[in-house]
Amino acid sequence: MQQDVIDIIARLISRHHAMTLKFPNNSLPAPPLASVVSFPRLEIVIEGEVQDKSLPEAQGILKKYNALYIPAGKWNLISWTRPATLLSILFSKNKLGFSIQQWDGDNLIYVDKQNVARLGPRVGSFLLQAMNEIVSNLDDQQTARLVLAGLLSHCSDQLINQAQKLTPSRALFEVIQEYIDDNASFQLTRDDVAKRFHISPNYLSHLFRKTGSIGFNEYLNHVRLERAKLLLKGYDMKVKEIASSCGFIDSNYFCRIFRKSTARSPTQYRSQWRSQCDNKESHDISPR
Repeated sequence: MQQDVIDIIARLISRHHAMTLKFPNNSLPAPPLASVVSFPRLEIVIEGEVQDKSLPEAQGILKKYNALYIPAGKWNLISWTRPATLLSILFSKNKLGFSIQQWDGDNLIYVDKQNVARLGPRVGSFLLQAMNEIVSNLDDQQTARLVLAGLLSHCSDQLINQAQKLTPSRALFEVIQEYIDDNASFQLTRDDVAKRFHISPNYLSHLFRKTGSIGFNEYLNHVRLERAKLLLKGYDMKVKEIASSCGFIDSNYFCRIFRKSTARSPTQYRSQWRSQCDNKESHDISPR
């Protein structure tokens, strides 16, 4: 499947001059089912067309070779109206996430989903900074297309390097990471995951020590805490409800490790986030 993503990105780079880049208008709070993450994302239509609720109604249709760039902390909501294929790319701090989704008119199918580590020079980070600058100058499509081509080229390089260096143990580790990412809100344990992949719990711990930067439990808690941060920012759920929906049985334990990770309680984190948003909105509407 990895070659499919590489081939698609190569085709997009060759057609970047024909692409149109759009940005969400997030003046309203995220609606239910909206996708909100702490990292920037790209949604690119490969075939067909989709609708996105984050765009003004007149611009809401994304057609073939249209791309939507969602800055960190912003939301979007894809509406599948007719058969289409979509490439999604997530730029997290340490890895790139790729998924190819197809809507056949009745069902949504994940054709491919994979992650690769972000290695080498910080080219991707600088390109994302440039893209964030373009958000304030939406009419400059020529520059936007060039930066988009650079980001896609960076993704292609990371994928190709990963394919060349991928060992069996690394491949297994990444599949396990992906499984945890998708299922962290459930009651996962080390034994559960080891059983799912037909390996011993001790070997699972060995994989994380040898291949990853943190242990199994630390990684599981990290994924759950990132989801908790999004819920604290976007929803008026009680802390106990957030803890439960992120996979924590004990809300007191959740609060302890949340404070250890952020130096704030969940309630303080939410209050600080909302205060920053209010200050930004006040600055944006103040007379120049």
